[in-house]
Amino acid sequence: MNTSRIAVMLIGATLAGASMSGGAHNEAYFESKESAHGGQTRMAGPYHIELVAKDKEIVLYVMDHADRNLSTLGGGGKATVQVGKAKDKTSVKLEPAGENMFKGAGDFAVTPQTVVTVFVELPGQEAATARFTPLKSTSKNIQKANVSELQAGNKEDHHHHHR
Repeated sequence: MNTSRIAVMLIGATLAGASMSGGAHNEAYFESKESAHGGQTRMAGPYHIELVAKDKEIVLYVMDHADRNLSTLGGGGKATVQVGKAKDKTSVKLEPAGENMFKGAGDFAVTPQTVVTVFVELPGQEAATARFTPLKSTSKNIQKANVSELQAGNKEDHHHHHR
């Protein structure tokens, strides 16, 4: 192998490693791990935000990239709740509640088609936004687990039939 080919391979490996670490906080990353409060976690600017949505109530937990709680005191936000492609949207004001939480209430229901877009601002920081599908990840994770179990079962059966 010539020197330029080795250099290209090393550069490629370095870039692949950098892109993998930079992309570690995407939706797939958050869906692969358990959220602290049973909600759905997304990236929003410099924050990790966990949304726990129930009918008529939204709770947001705000953390830094290391999942350490960030104070919401003096901050604020807004959530827009939309079910499916319906034109009607419900706006919910989010106010600080507790160490690292925002809470809000409104007239809405949470279904598998519900999309919640949140805008949050902490003192001295730029506003950040994130989009959630609160019930989507739960059904996806159940489907993933079922597929994994089926595949594991098929592999075991497969090995029993061959000698």
